[in-house]
Amino acid sequence: MKKLLVALAGLGVLMGAATVNAAPEDDRTKMVNTFKSKYPDVKIEDYVYGALAFDPDSMSQYKSIMEFPPYSGEVDKGEKLWKTPMKSGKTYADCLPNGGKMIAGNYPMFDNAKNKVVTLEDAINDCRVANGETAWEYGDAKTMGLLTAYMRTLSDGMKMNIKVEGEGAMKAFEDGKKTYYQRAGQFNFSCASCHVDAAGNRLRSEILSPVVGQATHWPVFRGGDTLVTLQKRYEGCYRNVRHVPDKPGSTRFNNLEYFHSYLSNGLEMQSTVFRK
Repeated sequence: MKKLLVALAGLGVLMGAATVNAAPEDDRTKMVNTFKSKYPDVKIEDYVYGALAFDPDSMSQYKSIMEFPPYSGEVDKGEKLWKTPMKSGKTYADCLPNGGKMIAGNYPMFDNAKNKVVTLEDAINDCRVANGETAWEYGDAKTMGLLTAYMRTLSDGMKMNIKVEGEGAMKAFEDGKKTYYQRAGQFNFSCASCHVDAAGNRLRSEILSPVVGQATHWPVFRGGDTLVTLQKRYEGCYRNVRHVPDKPGSTRFNNLEYFHSYLSNGLEMQSTVFRK
């Protein structure tokens, strides 16, 4: 582990520097080609499985577990939240596009009227407030987490379709990209240190997952029924490198999710999944 940490700390983030002014699609294409070159035997569509794409034995175990997911009861709780009427008498299906079906792959999106990135969680809270409810805490696993876990099942198989159009959207995308490549914390790591430079390598006993495909399957259930959202994972990664994290739902993390999600465009989303 120590050798890998030293190696990672010494690696440059040349890809980030080289593409700082590139168009979003150039960024995505270059990233995909990087992994095609590095791991020619791994199909790009298999990156939706994260680190499992590099480990056939773990993939086999995963598929076996997913035949009877240990978190099914938690997703059922999310479905109950989804179907429970709000104070107005309406449900989430009444105020989200397309009744909430096949929309998750469009988020995060840039809202020109608000001049900021809007995540799926933001859309849910807007719906709640418009119907007489209070907004939920962004990172609350028992409310927002469970609801989004169920909502992802309504978009299972949809291809990621993040759009970056206009000056404001481009600024948000570039800000997210800056955060992704910016080194921080006592270990002087960036997101790219692990998930671009060292993706496919082992850190302790775990294989590091690639950035391509990562945004397609959150939230995940770890170890059975412990729900973790994407931005809570950001928070955890920051702490792992001994850096003070932003709170889930912050502008920094929303822009990071915007950039991060765009890199998985064209890949099929998965409904809530199991991870170790």
